Amino acid sequence: MGLLNLLIQDPLTFLLLAIPLLYSIIIHELAHGWVASLMGDPTAKYMGRLTLNPLKHLDPIGTAMLFIFGFGWAKPVPVNMSLIRNTRMGLILVSSAGIIANLLFAFAAVLLLRLLSPLSSESIGRLLYFLAQINIMLASFNLIPIPPLDGSKILMGFLPERAGYALARLEPYGFFVIIGLLYLGALDPVIHFFRWVITGLIGLLLF
Repeated sequence: MGLLNLLIQDPLTFLLLAIPLLYSIIIHELAHGWVASLMGDPTAKYMGRLTLNPLKHLDPIGTAMLFIFGFGWAKPVPVNMSLIRNTRMGLILVSSAGIIANLLFAFAAVLLLRLLSPLSSESIGRLLYFLAQINIMLASFNLIPIPPLDGSKILMGFLPERAGYALARLEPYGFFVIIGLLYLGALDPVIHFFRWVITGLIGLLLF
């Protein structure tokens, strides 16, 4: 059942789910800023982005995409890599932080679903299921190595300097490339692969 269908068929579950879903993308961005701050870049802190206040983070289009297609985005947290001593490691860790935050959200949702399954109502079960699936989707989508997605920046941290610079130059056009590839279905196998890996990892941890 898609999220829009859920709104029509079970409005209560949808309303219960809306806030956790919005905070899934907020915490994704907050994690980037928090790790950057730990590594020496206070930019996000000075700009008031190290907060759970949704008004500081939400992007209208990204939020709509989350509820329509199951993945979305918030306003990117500003990061000044020049303030981080080890730029290469900083790029990898800061870019990974949001994905890891979504993985932790997904893991917690699956764990609670298993623990509470015999006791919880159908609505709570659906809430936890959708919360897990959305966070798995967010992590999978962001792992795609196309700028400006996090996967591309993680990759840049491992690439030789010239190759990383060439990949970074695609960022102004990356959004249009991603939308085009999504429309053509070309990214579906990549997203499904990452979802399979993430789901398998969570399954191993809960085995």
